[in-house]
Amino acid sequence: MRTTVTLDADTEAAVRRLMTQRGVSFKRALNDAIRAGTVPVRSEQQSYTQVRDLGVMSVDLTHALRLAADLEDEELARRLQVGR
Repeated sequence: MRTTVTLDADTEAAVRRLMTQRGVSFKRALNDAIRAGTVPVRSEQQSYTQVRDLGVMSVDLTHALRLAADLEDEELARRLQVGR
């Protein structure tokens, strides 16, 4: 298929770099770049998060948001007293 495409300067530079690196035509470099950006990459190796035992919780996080808000309020009050 033949079509006209307007490329941004940085995109054109990227395609021209591919041309130089691979020694291919502009058309081939552009098609390869489009394919690389649209075809999902298959990963042979799946990565998983390793489960770790963190031990017994030393802080009750039930009211963590309230604690964070209280700490923020205290810091703001301190800044107001200092005059910042």
